[in-house]
Amino acid sequence: MTILILNGPNLNRLGLRKPEVYGTTSMAQILLDIQQRWLDVHFVYKQSNHEGDLIDWIQEANSQSPALDGIVLNAGGYAHTSVALRDAVEESGLPVVEVHISDITKREPFRQTDLLWNVCAHAVVGQGTDGYRLAVEWLMDASGQ
Repeated sequence: MTILILNGPNLNRLGLRKPEVYGTTSMAQILLDIQQRWLDVHFVYKQSNHEGDLIDWIQEANSQSPALDGIVLNAGGYAHTSVALRDAVEESGLPVVEVHISDITKREPFRQTDLLWNVCAHAVVGQGTDGYRLAVEWLMDASGQ
């Protein structure tokens, strides 16, 4: 099984940016924990602050070798603003699990709009950085692994 973990803008600062909201765990530590938990799963990790990169990577997902079985997507602020990213997810043909570290339903009004929720197979919201693990677990369960 191969899973793409895709992070959007500002998530390169995870563990440093607003620790009271996003926690103190770095993405490197999250990835290490996930890789150690599922030794037989191949994880591909990508992060970009640029919307077009995220769209390109989602569009390329079906042609990757080895083939991808799913995507864990934390689109960051683009979840609230990007119709183009929404369209790419919808067209991907892959199960995409959206992750929001914070509970966006309890944040500022502009963060409560989520353009991705109804084109993703599942969403993990407000579970902190543990949301990445929960998203992978969902993909594993959905695939029968």
